[in-house]
Amino acid sequence: MGADEPNTGGRHLVHSHAKEGDIPGTVDLTVREGDDSAYGQALYPVPAEDPNDPLQWSTTRKVLILVVCSIYSFLSNSALLGPSVYIGIYAQEFNVSFTEASNLISYANLAFGFGSLVLVPSYHKFGRRPVMLGSLILYCGGLLACSQVTGYSGLMAARVVHAFGSSVCEALPVQLVNDIFFLHERGKRLGVYTVCLCFGATGPLYAGYMLAGGHSWRLFFYVEFAFGAALFILAFFVVEETLYHRNAPSGSSTRTSSELHGEREEKVATAIAESASAPVLPPRKTFMQTLKFWGVYEKDADFFMMIVRSFTYFLVPHVFWVITTYGIYIGLGALTFNYIFPIKITGPPYNWSQLDSGLIAVASFLGYLLAIPFTPSSDRLAARLTRKNNGIREAEMRLGVMLPVMFLAPAGLIVFGFAAEKDLHWVAYFAGVVMCNFCSYFYFTFTLAYAIDSYTSNISEMLIAMNLGKQAISFGMGLDLLDWVTQHGYAVMIAGVFGAILLANNLALVVFMVWGKRIRKFMSQTWLANVHRASVKEVATH
Repeated sequence: MGADEPNTGGRHLVHSHAKEGDIPGTVDLTVREGDDSAYGQALYPVPAEDPNDPLQWSTTRKVLILVVCSIYSFLSNSALLGPSVYIGIYAQEFNVSFTEASNLISYANLAFGFGSLVLVPSYHKFGRRPVMLGSLILYCGGLLACSQVTGYSGLMAARVVHAFGSSVCEALPVQLVNDIFFLHERGKRLGVYTVCLCFGATGPLYAGYMLAGGHSWRLFFYVEFAFGAALFILAFFVVEETLYHRNAPSGSSTRTSSELHGEREEKVATAIAESASAPVLPPRKTFMQTLKFWGVYEKDADFFMMIVRSFTYFLVPHVFWVITTYGIYIGLGALTFNYIFPIKITGPPYNWSQLDSGLIAVASFLGYLLAIPFTPSSDRLAARLTRKNNGIREAEMRLGVMLPVMFLAPAGLIVFGFAAEKDLHWVAYFAGVVMCNFCSYFYFTFTLAYAIDSYTSNISEMLIAMNLGKQAISFGMGLDLLDWVTQHGYAVMIAGVFGAILLANNLALVVFMVWGKRIRKFMSQTWLANVHRASVKEVATH
């Protein structure tokens, strides 16, 4: 097999003997005879010998599904953040304060996270495909309403609706990566989703220039609606149901492939007897069958208990680190920069026009763009360290790629904060944002991959906790931000308070690199792990 991608096409079904160790996050990837491999490692999770197992699908099918989900992440995030350049316009048109106008973004951002509380258990109960299509309908409906409302309250309600509907794209791409890709692909594939989510932060740029279209701020929502409707059509034909239970085929649960190979070496009569009892694999679903969006109902899935259990994941250190990482970086990149820059740059001494106030998104785009080439770095580093470790992979092996950028984002906040405090050249604002967002891409992508590598869990419940926590943190950072900087100053709040919080979060990298395995071992022996283990129906690394 190739070093980068296993052969999953044609009539070949992928085989592997990889297995997880006693400690979640420690996996034996030693290649045995007959195994498919990548980067010199056996493939993991171990797929079923069924062409309908998502792990056995063609690379083209998998990539198309990932592309659709990633585009959805881009559109939803751009629709969420784009109107931040209209804060001044909303304040004047609706006769509200700047803080009240900014709440149109802050409360939508909160709904964007808390929608997972309902939609994630829904796709666990009813399937990924119907929930994704339903969420797209809700998303498009909310955008259309935003373009038609005439009052502040109506716009707030419509904003909450489209943000709530699209909130599933905060969890579904991660879920689908788990469903259809192997462990060695996880960092790279999550990176695709992450970069699209991050590029959604450029929404204010498009929103600012759409004011020149003569349709005021409403044009932005018309355009987002059009793209959302087109994506719904594409998703209908491309996104197949990925919910799959890898149960052993009937009659083969106690017979391994090596035993079957041995049987073929025995007498002809014995081989014939054995082949007569061999399991018959189902055919691959036809294209028309893959379009079905009903019929999935997980009777044993506890909808409400899943919601309740999700809150216990706040006690899992690996998950909590993802929550704080996403919450802080979203609060900075999506809210802090997009709230402060338009207000600063349209006033003296800069006096830019409102049309140009979204240009800070160029800096966001540049920061993420510079980070994209490093997307596969954690997978490659982990593969190299796994080979050196005799085929045994530890979850922490991917974290080393984050060390070079650990101090970069706090430094970027210092630059941005003092640029706003001292009215420095506009290039200083851009430099601060580029530094911060370059670093954030590493932390977004690789902390998430590390968390789902590290803990035996129902990934759906873990994702609920992540989305609730990160949106709550970012909401808190943006809610009264404009009042805070007015009272305390830009340097104190951004360079000082936010910079210190971000530095503490980034330094947690050292803790997990040094003591991560001990933490995983300790957590696997706690009552909390027993609670989660007893309820496992879908496991992040199985």
